[in-house]
Amino acid sequence: MGIFSRKTDNGAAPAAADFDAPTSIVEDISGDYTLDAAHTRLGFSARHAMVTTVRGFFKEFEGTAHVDVANPGNSKVSLKIDTASVDTGNADRDGHLLSGDFFENGANPYITFESTKVEFDGETWEITGDLTIKGVTKPVTVPFELTGSAKDPFGNTRVGFEGATTINRSDWGLNFNATLETGGLLVSEKIKLEFDVSAIKNEG
Repeated sequence: MGIFSRKTDNGAAPAAADFDAPTSIVEDISGDYTLDAAHTRLGFSARHAMVTTVRGFFKEFEGTAHVDVANPGNSKVSLKIDTASVDTGNADRDGHLLSGDFFENGANPYITFESTKVEFDGETWEITGDLTIKGVTKPVTVPFELTGSAKDPFGNTRVGFEGATTINRSDWGLNFNATLETGGLLVSEKIKLEFDVSAIKNEG
């Protein structure tokens, strides 16, 4: 199983109003964290045939973060995703995503993100970094909101964040498409990336 042994649940990101109010046990969340893959969702969505939205997610990944509230610029984020773990609920579509038309998984088994700048205005964390897909590296910026912090039943201090951004997939060489008879494209160029993150603080 190795480093990608923990899996996320499927499903689109729910609205905050669907849940009980979040908790907050610490005022200063500064520290080093490891992504809890079992309770984190790294998702994406795209328009299909210009009429509906197809959603997917990655089941296997790992990530770390250093959070410094007093000096946000010292904060760092690192993420590594196994492209072969992509899941859109359709085996044929997943296979196509792993082909040369999209991720070209054989030559590019991972998607990676390494932060280059972190900013915090007191409410929103804005993380800028290098996103590498299919061997192409481009900068992206993702705004994150802290959704809460808690001490779980196992004694772990954990924090939650939610964020999203939209990218143009052709910037990373994901160029496959087909023209519809009625006009427009089979797959939208714009892809929404969605992050529902739970991270556990490294103690000691």
